[in-house]
Amino acid sequence: MKITIIGATGFVGSAILNELAGRNHEITAIARTPKETSGVNWVASDIFNIDSLAATLKGNDIIVSAYNPGWTNPNIHDEFIAGAKAIQEAVKKSGVKRLITIGGAGSLYIAPNIQLVDTPEFPKEYYVAASAAREYLNIIKEEKELDWVFFSPAIEMHQGITTGRTGKYRLGLENPVFDENQRSILSVEDLAIVIADEVETPKHHQQRFTAAY
Repeated sequence: MKITIIGATGFVGSAILNELAGRNHEITAIARTPKETSGVNWVASDIFNIDSLAATLKGNDIIVSAYNPGWTNPNIHDEFIAGAKAIQEAVKKSGVKRLITIGGAGSLYIAPNIQLVDTPEFPKEYYVAASAAREYLNIIKEEKELDWVFFSPAIEMHQGITTGRTGKYRLGLENPVFDENQRSILSVEDLAIVIADEVETPKHHQQRFTAAY
């Protein structure tokens, strides 16, 4: 398949890139500062230049967006939403129908009408970014033209998870997937497998989903 990954140098984007490239797909990787990787077509593109981005995306089978303006960015809320909306618009202009967006776990429901981001235990340092991801989820839910998917990672999905690539996971939709110890946990390598499996064998259409061990 011809796949473009946006945000391909980030923690999540680079893992998805490695997984999909390892499955012998034709990959275009978009980043602010492109790298050089054998077999990958790197492109420096301004996601806010919608016409230019659409031209880059044209002809792909699917777009995977792991866009993140940076956790330390003081404008992360506004830039996340603006960037995600620009990518959505560029995908539509490009003629590509399938878009997978990596969001956050904060919008998962841990009880009826209660999302994780609104609980007292949710880390304050992630609240602004998580709120932005939740807002964008509500925006993309109104999208009727694209065959979009919004992926919420496990609650515990960070650089400290050392399980590596196991190839094991369980899927969910609006609620976190918990293990026998009531933990929602997944390595970034297995997150990449979840996304690559969804790319190759689509199971979700115009909906949010999640995964964990």
